[in-house]
Amino acid sequence: MHLYGTQSIDEDGQLTIGGTSAMTLAKTYGTPLFVYDTALIKERAQAFIQTFERAGVKAQVAYASKAFSSIAMYQLAAKEGLSLDVVSGGELHTAIRAGFPVERIHFHGNNKSDDELIFALDSGIGCIVVDNFYEIEQLKRLTKYKKMNINILLRVTPGIEAHTHDYITTGQADSKFGFDLNNGQADQAFQLVKDDSFIHLLGMHCHIGSQIFDTVAFSLAAKKLIAKMIAWKTQFDFICPVLNLGGGFGIRYTEEDKPLDPAVYVEDMMKSIQSEIGQLDYPMPEIWIEPGRSLVGDAGTTLYTIGSQKEVPGVRNYLAVDGGMSDNIRPALYQARYDAAVANKMTSHSSTSYTVAGKCCESGDKLIENIFLPEVEAGDTLAVFCTGAYGYSMASNYNRLPRPAVVFAEDGNHRIIIKRETYEDLVRLDCSLEEELGENN
Repeated sequence: MHLYGTQSIDEDGQLTIGGTSAMTLAKTYGTPLFVYDTALIKERAQAFIQTFERAGVKAQVAYASKAFSSIAMYQLAAKEGLSLDVVSGGELHTAIRAGFPVERIHFHGNNKSDDELIFALDSGIGCIVVDNFYEIEQLKRLTKYKKMNINILLRVTPGIEAHTHDYITTGQADSKFGFDLNNGQADQAFQLVKDDSFIHLLGMHCHIGSQIFDTVAFSLAAKKLIAKMIAWKTQFDFICPVLNLGGGFGIRYTEEDKPLDPAVYVEDMMKSIQSEIGQLDYPMPEIWIEPGRSLVGDAGTTLYTIGSQKEVPGVRNYLAVDGGMSDNIRPALYQARYDAAVANKMTSHSSTSYTVAGKCCESGDKLIENIFLPEVEAGDTLAVFCTGAYGYSMASNYNRLPRPAVVFAEDGNHRIIIKRETYEDLVRLDCSLEEELGENN
């Protein structure tokens, strides 16, 4: 049994997270329940930051908050000295409400609205990552109208294809994101912004994919971006002070996954950059990276209560839990794989193969297929590991299921950071036909 972070098995054979029994957490807050091991999040954050510090390289480590966004999560990131990557007006609003330092906020996205860009400008954020020509036109118009300056990075696609799922590979040429580095688009974008009165170009950004287990692709991407930076210096005497190589650092979901330590990703990345820069007359840029999943993914565990079971003779045994694709869409969307354990039977022999099904009205609502567990009973608690990234953040109210609560746990203490939705929350924004008719009349 692989345990993550501070997880352990107590004398009663029960799973503990952050020094508290999973059964206590489930009883206190109900299920489904997302539990975050905040000590592990802090450890990962400092592993990235301190590797840069030891090397004497100026850097920003920005939490890619699409993995999991909330006021408390943003406050934790701020305390750990992280910068913040947001991708919508909603995430930016949450960051502002959390009191996150605005100068450390970077705004991504391939279709930012005027309202979102105005919000970013008025908030005084540190950087906007520009994704396309339409956005350049927007920023030129808005910054001129408001007479406001803004730092930007140009997001480029370097043509590096990381070995990952097609849906989450974004660095190749055929992508909805960024300016192509190889067909002249990046040069066109550079020409449009380099002398603008209000737009200050810091450099380039790329993101080559997710759940990457080696450093080769990052090195190749760095080499291509640095070559373009050198070309801009040679042709236009323009020096990029920032190089952002994105995120995508992998984590362990199952035993087949072999991720590297955060320090290894950073060290190999810096070696590649320093090697390229060292051969040329070019100042070392500030390095930005954007870990998301690798900060919170395996720090999160979802606790479910087991309910019904169904045996299909000669085929499989189903066990159903009180959540499913409404709180974890990734198995249905990406065919993502997870590991799990019965939290109140951690020392029992795993003798029976089960398929873990959710309670949504979809045949494809299956969280894990063919996992060996102890014989389970209704009322047992199932712990699904590594659900901290893209679980709650992609959760929905499909079938009018309320979204779960979220808890932080550390050193035997635990606190709720997102309340469980109620049935009343589900209808709070609904309008009845009678109300609508009454207003129109």
